[in-house]
Amino acid sequence: MAKISPSILASDLSRLYDQVSMVRNADLLHIDVMDGHFVPNITFGLPIMNALKPIDFCPPLDVHLMITNPSDYVESFAKAGASILAVHVEVEPHLHSLITRIQDLGVKAFVSFNPHTPVSALEEIIHFVDGVLVMTVNPGYSGQSFIPKVAEKIKKLDELRKENNLDFEISVDGGVNLDNAVELVNNGVDILIMGTTVFKSKEPQEIIRKGQKIHR
Repeated sequence: MAKISPSILASDLSRLYDQVSMVRNADLLHIDVMDGHFVPNITFGLPIMNALKPIDFCPPLDVHLMITNPSDYVESFAKAGASILAVHVEVEPHLHSLITRIQDLGVKAFVSFNPHTPVSALEEIIHFVDGVLVMTVNPGYSGQSFIPKVAEKIKKLDELRKENNLDFEISVDGGVNLDNAVELVNNGVDILIMGTTVFKSKEPQEIIRKGQKIHR
């Protein structure tokens, strides 16, 4: 069964408590941390994480570090309550070491990669990670359209997972909706990150329920 991780970037942050309440049946809550350097946007970080802490019905936090220096911050985000920390293969020269540090903090370590980065860049590190986050848009802004070509990468990742008898999860972020979700799950995706599709819906919990029913 697919897991659904609504992206809070698409929510109304002026009503944070109410917005989280609307997605309380989700499996995860996706937090996009952007630094304005690695990606062309600045979003939020630890203050939002700390604001979410007192909300007892908040889903586990799925944190995507789209920042140039993730190694400087993984301890802080783990302490703030991250259940998953995703770091980018494009920015971290000592990726195995960082993945190990994240896991030693009791947090699932995901590696992420942008649409232009080949799957071959991950072939060595996938033996050590808990998951891979596939970007299906160029990171930086919510509401972008899915890049169809990237779907081939998901298939390749799933093939590598099967060939090597690995059990890492595959997560996908960018332009995900109920129209393409079935194909994505059939291609190997385990976690569907949805932003606009969920938070701009009149019935976000129903969108989540429908997504959770999708299975290979």
